[in-house]
Amino acid sequence: MSVLVFADSSEGKFKKTAFEVVSYGKKVAEQLNTNVVAVTINACDSSELYTYGAEKVITVSNDALSTFNAKQYTGVITEVAKSENATVVVIDSSIDGLYLAPLVAVSLEAGYISNVVELPSSTSPFTVKRKTFSNKAFSNTEIATDNKVIGLAKNSFGIHENTVTGTVEAFEVTVSETGVKSEKVERVTGKVTIADADIVVSAGRGLKGPENWGMIEELADVLGAATACSKPVSDLGWRPHGEHVGQTGKPVASNLYIAIGISGAIQHLAGINASKVKLVINTDAEAPFFKAADYGIVGDAFEVIPKLIEKLKDFKAA
Repeated sequence: MSVLVFADSSEGKFKKTAFEVVSYGKKVAEQLNTNVVAVTINACDSSELYTYGAEKVITVSNDALSTFNAKQYTGVITEVAKSENATVVVIDSSIDGLYLAPLVAVSLEAGYISNVVELPSSTSPFTVKRKTFSNKAFSNTEIATDNKVIGLAKNSFGIHENTVTGTVEAFEVTVSETGVKSEKVERVTGKVTIADADIVVSAGRGLKGPENWGMIEELADVLGAATACSKPVSDLGWRPHGEHVGQTGKPVASNLYIAIGISGAIQHLAGINASKVKLVINTDAEAPFFKAADYGIVGDAFEVIPKLIEKLKDFKAA
């Protein structure tokens, strides 16, 4: 028996979520008095996972897996899980993870719980706490099956160093055709990604046009943050669709979410509600976003943001 975690990577480098699922898996393994095994696909330095408790790393290298394909990745994880006699599989709750985890659960005839935010409160019966109702509530859910798949909510458990002496083992797989082929993959380069960012700076139609996004990017650079936008902004073509956050875009669970010129439609709030601290800047004191915000500034972004950037630069210089 073991706990298997899928340590996701991009272009050979581990995503931040990989370290979080390994940290979580290590603690679950301790609760079950067993070991944690990490599986990687086309990652470079697998020994990096030792720092977070992975006692064994299974590496899969195959050019056919260079682009994410849920069915093919499911086949890999299922094979490794059976080989390692894993009864618990932990996968992150990224966009790819949300496709992947249910398929893995079906393949392993396992119970699946998504949006998990804590370690199991009990291992017999196996019970975990998860977010429900668009992150507005929590439920304690029991998995009764022998095999279990956990979808860990981003930034819910955190990254914890637990250095061990680990081993690396190569695993050969046969990748079958699925009938799905990626013609083109566009990736954002040279920037902090929304998925990995601790801070997200997001803006809406209150910016009045794409030509005004310079100050948003400057603020993000000062904070080491990712840039994002509301759905209307991406629909208008002001910003790439990859920056659209919300219930119908990318979910955000950052430590700090700054919303500038965004009114706060319910779909947007549902997608960013998991962020720990929310700061809103808007000229409209009655904007719905203020009701969900931890901090709010009623003011013109074109006056507030330059002053905020100046103060942050002064603070960093000091």
